[in-house]
Amino acid sequence: MTASILTQDTLVLNRSWMAIATTPVRHAISLLFTGSAQAIEPATFEVHDFDSWVELPIEPDAPSIATVRMELRVPEVIVLTRFAGVPKQHLPFTRRNLLRRDQSMCQYCGRFPGHAELSIDHVVPRARGGETSWENCVLACVQCNRRKGSKLPEQIGMKLLARPRAPQWSPIFEVAGTQKREAWRRFVADKHFGQANGKSAG
Repeated sequence: MTASILTQDTLVLNRSWMAIATTPVRHAISLLFTGSAQAIEPATFEVHDFDSWVELPIEPDAPSIATVRMELRVPEVIVLTRFAGVPKQHLPFTRRNLLRRDQSMCQYCGRFPGHAELSIDHVVPRARGGETSWENCVLACVQCNRRKGSKLPEQIGMKLLARPRAPQWSPIFEVAGTQKREAWRRFVADKHFGQANGKSAG
């Protein structure tokens, strides 16, 4: 039981109390023990170092870890004591992110036909070795996609409105549906309880 608890997630806040990641309970306790983080009591927002956290009573049905010397409450939320920034995160190539980058606009004709009428077009077709990447994919409306087919744009007189590039903005930290903890809702807005996994701090 203890082993499975240690692999569960703890929410990590930076020094400014912004949610930036999740990390396994095992690592959260290590950060707490070394003074790199403090544990937060979600109900009261009280902050505890390792020594004061150990002294807290264990509530019935609350997850805890038993060691030879003590029984320790599982920290559900920790706040880093030094780091105040936001770690750089990899932005996954998804249809949702591509819609945001291309502003829901066909990159050939400039129309806004609606999400249902937009598809992902490979500038260099996959049949010709084109990759599924930020630099080779754009949004295209049904008409432009049909016209281009498996050809290169220049072969049929089509021109991109802009050269496709990887976005410069960073992804918003989100908590995957499988990671939801009720205590985290005090620190993460409901709109960020999505499907994407938050980047682990450990």
